[in-house]
Amino acid sequence: MHQGELAVRQVVQLSFTFDHRVCDGGTAGGFLRFVADCVEQPMVLLRRL
Repeated sequence: MHQGELAVRQVVQLSFTFDHRVCDGGTAGGFLRFVADCVEQPMVLLRRL
């Protein structure tokens, strides 16, 4: 729902596999959130370069 109405949107699923012995889950989740933000808004990535 968007503004009270049904909206058709494109959806992409992202998944990330990592070794908990090497990387904390919070860190891995933050990285995946960063990747998702860059896919949604490429300027996020360009600002970081």
